[in-house]
Amino acid sequence: VKLRKLLVHRGPDWSGLCMTDFKKSGTKCALVHERLAIVGVGSGEQPLMSPSRKVALCVNGEVYNHKQLEASLSAEGVDLQLKTGSDCEVILPLYEHKGPLATAQALDGMWSFIITDEENERFVIARDPIGLTPLYYGWASDGAIMVASELKAIEGVCERYEEFPPGHIYISDAEVPLQRYFKPVWYEPGYTPTAKPDLTELRTKFEAAVVKRLMCDVPYGVLVSGGLDSSLVAAIAARHAAKRVEDGGKSPAWFPRLHTFSIGIEGSPDLKMAREVADHIGSAHHEWVFTIDEGLNAVRDVIYHVETYDVTSIRASTPMFLLSRRIKAMGIKMVLSGEGADEMYGGYLYFHKAPGAKEFQEETVRKLQALHQYDCRRANKSTMAWGVEARTPFLDKDFLDFTMTMDASYKMINGGKDVVEHDPRRKVEKYVLRKAFDTPEDPYLPDSVLWRQKEQFSDGVGYGWIDGLKDFAEESVTDLQMKSAAQRFVINPPTTKEGYLYREIYHSLFPSDSAAQTVPGGPTVACSTAKAVEWDAAFQAAAAQDPSGRAVGGVHVDAYAMK
Repeated sequence: VKLRKLLVHRGPDWSGLCMTDFKKSGTKCALVHERLAIVGVGSGEQPLMSPSRKVALCVNGEVYNHKQLEASLSAEGVDLQLKTGSDCEVILPLYEHKGPLATAQALDGMWSFIITDEENERFVIARDPIGLTPLYYGWASDGAIMVASELKAIEGVCERYEEFPPGHIYISDAEVPLQRYFKPVWYEPGYTPTAKPDLTELRTKFEAAVVKRLMCDVPYGVLVSGGLDSSLVAAIAARHAAKRVEDGGKSPAWFPRLHTFSIGIEGSPDLKMAREVADHIGSAHHEWVFTIDEGLNAVRDVIYHVETYDVTSIRASTPMFLLSRRIKAMGIKMVLSGEGADEMYGGYLYFHKAPGAKEFQEETVRKLQALHQYDCRRANKSTMAWGVEARTPFLDKDFLDFTMTMDASYKMINGGKDVVEHDPRRKVEKYVLRKAFDTPEDPYLPDSVLWRQKEQFSDGVGYGWIDGLKDFAEESVTDLQMKSAAQRFVINPPTTKEGYLYREIYHSLFPSDSAAQTVPGGPTVACSTAKAVEWDAAFQAAAAQDPSGRAVGGVHVDAYAMK
């Protein structure tokens, strides 16, 4: 109960507790939940209980296909006996009638859950396929297993802990308790996708991914950077905001005016482009200008909430953290965001240097497999620090399968010649995605946004933001400290003063080796994996200096002059 207070920011609307005793084994289970009420606000307090009260459930997230699952179970003769309006309650009858593994495989959404089953003396832990919601598990000195949405709740309590892997389920009484349930064909080593992209199908599937995420009983909005991905999300949301998703668009939406939000420093390219998007789609637009000092003052809080020392993540998390506070002050509890497209479509600028389709495909898979440690972590924790939930349509399970089984050559720079033979814009990253929404007769976005070059969010809020962080780190960290960095921090030693600064703060908050190991390391340029740094000799020099997109010389229009 004391530890739950460390997570109350994630769920300020309700606190719940359930104790379960497994009589045969003598095991005692405690479920504690902090609720952020978005669907079924008037009910749905957790932990949720089965009709027999033998099965208890705690969930973090949303189940977008709950109505389809309810209908399917009812058609099979299951007496659902649902007591709340929560989209997550369907997990209980699904578990009781299909079992734990089939339950995890059936869910479409962003979620992590824990079930205690008194009758079978079993507990189950599971996390969504990509890791959109955070989850950690650890082991205390007395043998207890502890599970939490953020590591701060188990740091100092567990002798050892780690991040619970996405796409996995832990069934306590199984012969092999930890199992991977998410097994798409494109996840497997050696898979070569061959599907030719159907641009109409691409557009239709992504539109469906956005619409299902409008399931909401509270005021919501869209984070708009002015780049392609978030702008597409906003454009589609604007087309569907007037009708209520929950009843198939039969009734007016409770909050029909779409609100969009952007942030940047003075003169930010993102602010300018976001205004163009808002004007085009007719949203009620809100923008905030932050100063370098305001950002610097927030860095320690950002590291505490996002639980990382990764340089790029902190650069991008800080403006997102500041913006989320403003959004919550307006009464908004849910936002749509554009994470995932760059991993799926090779949108980061270093993909320009991919040696071939095979390497391109392998890198997109590596990026998606690691996304829970980077953009998913940032998007969830930066917003949930203020009790705001971020939903990411690009990472929809069905849209993922469609995109990742597409012949990777169509995603490459200059790819897709047999889709549009004479289009000079094929040299722009994510061409096939852009082209799918290039509908001049009914434009989703202005051309200036639809064909805008990729900017990492930390760059797009204003180049002065990163420069300010680097200048502050240069003043704060000495050359002597850098010389001993590998001895001070044995796990993932920092290679730059900015990295050292963040690592020092992180260590003061979370000093255990377990905490250090939850953050990935290795060289990177423009958000690449370490493997992709090998694609170009210039990448290796750039990775040692700065991970920004501006480090990709010859591609970014405002590239750094590398030393």
